[in-house]
Amino acid sequence: MISKEFIGHESAPFSTTVDAGRLQFFAKATGQRDPIYSDEDAAKAAGYRSIPVPPTFLFGLEVENPSAFALLHEMEVDLVKVLHGEQRFEYHNDICAGDTLMFRPRVVDIYEKKGGALEFIVHQTSVTNQDNLRVADLHRVTVIRN
Repeated sequence: MISKEFIGHESAPFSTTVDAGRLQFFAKATGQRDPIYSDEDAAKAAGYRSIPVPPTFLFGLEVENPSAFALLHEMEVDLVKVLHGEQRFEYHNDICAGDTLMFRPRVVDIYEKKGGALEFIVHQTSVTNQDNLRVADLHRVTVIRN
C-alpha cells in the first residue's frame, strides 16, 4: 500500500523550453490539421506570438520530469503495475514555441478502491511561463494494480 504520507509531496520544479519543431511533429502525429500548429505565419495571423501548443502536448513535457519516476520508486511502486488513469488540462494563457515553462508537480491525493486492488495517485502540476504567468494546471491520475 502506498503511504498517505506522500499526499502533499512536491517534486522539484523543472523547466523546459517549447521547441517549434517538436510542436510541429506532435501536431502531425496527433492529426492536428489546423495550420496554426505547423506554420508560424498562420499562427501569427491567428493572433498567436508563435506556433501554439496543441491541446495535450504538455502531458509529454510533464512526464519528462526527471523526478516523475523517482517519486514512484520512492513510493515503492512496481512500474509494471502502473496504468495511466486520467488526465485533464486547464489552460489560463497561451503557450507558444519559444516559451520557457516551469512545472511544479505535487501529489494531492492517494486513495484505493476494490479493497486495495487498485490504488490511485492524484497529481496536480502548476505551469508558469518565463514571465511567471500561470499558463496551465495539469491533473493526472496514476493507477496501480495490486
